[in-house]
Amino acid sequence: MDAVRNPFAPGAGSPPPELAGRDEIICDADTALQRILLGKHAKSQILLGLRGTGKTVLLNKIEGLAEDRKHLTSFIEAPEGRKLTDLLYPKIHQVLRKLSTIEQAKAFAYSAMRALRGFASGFKIEVGDLSISVDPLPGVADSGDLEIDLPELFMQVGRAANAAGMAWTLIIDEVQYLAKADLSAIIVALHRVSQKKLPILFFGGGLPQIASLSGNAKSYAERLFDFPPIGPLDTISAASAIRQPILDEGESISDKAVKIIVEKTAGYPYFLQEWGFQSWNIATQSPITGKDAKAASVKALERLDNSFFRVRYDRLTPAEREYVLAMASLGHGPYRSSDVADVLGKEIRALGPRRASIISKGMIYSRAQGDIDFTVPMFDDFLRRTES
Repeated sequence: MDAVRNPFAPGAGSPPPELAGRDEIICDADTALQRILLGKHAKSQILLGLRGTGKTVLLNKIEGLAEDRKHLTSFIEAPEGRKLTDLLYPKIHQVLRKLSTIEQAKAFAYSAMRALRGFASGFKIEVGDLSISVDPLPGVADSGDLEIDLPELFMQVGRAANAAGMAWTLIIDEVQYLAKADLSAIIVALHRVSQKKLPILFFGGGLPQIASLSGNAKSYAERLFDFPPIGPLDTISAASAIRQPILDEGESISDKAVKIIVEKTAGYPYFLQEWGFQSWNIATQSPITGKDAKAASVKALERLDNSFFRVRYDRLTPAEREYVLAMASLGHGPYRSSDVADVLGKEIRALGPRRASIISKGMIYSRAQGDIDFTVPMFDDFLRRTES
């Protein structure tokens, strides 16, 4: 098969050729984008799922929908250890510059730019090459308290967008890496603009613990956000994600090959792309056969072990590796923290800091009180295959 025409895209956030099984989420997002422009209530969304389930792909899709609906958009990937203020400042500056070119919004954009100048001073933001040639607006968004200042700044942006007949959509990926105070401030800011019926929407993506973190940050978070779960695709959608891209290239794949790939990947979108990619390259002709799919499994696992899984495992300290190996030794999750402690021969309390550190690195998460599991699908298999 011609490798140049291989339709599959096994990459971080790379859009798949067939975005199967996510129609409801996309439809709900598009409805919210349209409602907010009409001045109607619309819930923001935070997509929750494990690694490799396609959250970033969906956020990129939503960004495209927002732009089609004439929203101004800002996409941020929250890295570990960065302040939210530093991430937001250039994005809001960009939005206000665009709004300032619209006649009916100029005065509001100017006022918002002054507020942004005060915000930058209040939080000592390193502005780099970005400069705002206006005086700050005294007493607005300049207290240095993010939970006070961010709502004021968002309202200024919302008024400017409203005057322009537009909306602003803020998108943040990897929400779990935001500091608790930063997440709390975003929730308060979105709550305030919602109360004022200003056209600002938020879409986020993160690991499953975000729902509880949001609830802990502010009790009204569940009324402000929808938290659609992003899990593995059902069997029909997973099969479509494999078969349709191949058909679109004028080639075919046997039912047996599709069944093998769906079973091996458990329907996880990233793995579907990897298995599809390898199956296409291994096949010498169309249709792709079950034999091709089985050979692709060996190659796909080899690539995953050397990259997708390995890069995450290498981030852990020796003590943290010992902990996750103990988890994997118990079979498939979820796992009881007490059982992991028993494997390691330690008191559960003594392991608390180690467990918390692994959670903060996004490697495991707490499913329920006392229960933990890996954030990366099939990571336990990788550990048993390569480290035991």
